Amino acid sequence: MITRPPRKPDWLKVRFPAGPNYARIDRLHREQGLHSVCRSAACPNQGECWEQGTATFMILGNHCSRDCRFCNVAHASPLAVDPQEADKVARAIAELGLSHAVITSVTRDDLADGGASQFAAVTLAIHTFCPECRVELLIPDLQGNHDALKIIMATAPEVLGHNLETVPRLYPVARAGADYQRSLKLLAAGAEMFPNIPTKSGLMLGMGETLAEVLAVMKDLQLAGCAMLTLGQYLQPTHNHLPVARYVDPDEFRDLRQAGLQLGFAHVEAGPLVRSSYHAAEQFEGDHHDQS
Repeated sequence: MITRPPRKPDWLKVRFPAGPNYARIDRLHREQGLHSVCRSAACPNQGECWEQGTATFMILGNHCSRDCRFCNVAHASPLAVDPQEADKVARAIAELGLSHAVITSVTRDDLADGGASQFAAVTLAIHTFCPECRVELLIPDLQGNHDALKIIMATAPEVLGHNLETVPRLYPVARAGADYQRSLKLLAAGAEMFPNIPTKSGLMLGMGETLAEVLAVMKDLQLAGCAMLTLGQYLQPTHNHLPVARYVDPDEFRDLRQAGLQLGFAHVEAGPLVRSSYHAAEQFEGDHHDQS
């Protein structure tokens, strides 16, 4: 018997704007040979964010060394590291006039430092070319290499993010090659190294987790010193990816947001279309407003 996936609810149907700002960001990516997780990961908010003049830049190529079953980024032999990439990204951000830039990457298990030196170079370049621009990093697990993490933290990004993505029970199914405790310890190490740099993580719901499991992960993140949390709906990129177990009702996301705030998170962004970089500037500003 064939099990059909649940029907996508109306609240997940979004309009795809493509105005002048969208065209400007698209042109910059094409001209500079830059990659965006907005496109590579098939983010549902790409049109909205690009039209608002914001984008998440993906460094270290667009071929991932891992093959997570929830992610649309291509699994293939990693590309050579571009020595000009840091300057290209920084100049693009300067041309766009961004005040808050999000930088992420594919996972690069082939590199000794997991790509930490490239994250550091990009952060320094942005701070040099665009001193008024905040830098939010969304890093891979670096295979638990805390010396590599120190290389990144030494450049003082304004936010350090690393997504747990799902609950521990689903890691073997959804995140082959990743380790829940390793990721949790990486976040804890970042918070301990530089307490003034907020750490951030995110979960995608609807892969088969239970409410109790989600709340347990939220408590783990709190104990690890994580300041900001995002909760969004998992959407199956293709039929070859992990199927959607269920679509989480917006009311459930609102309840989880309240639960997160009660646990002590400085900021929780929760909703069907929320992604770690969605409204990232507003998340950062809300965090600092709440602390003031």
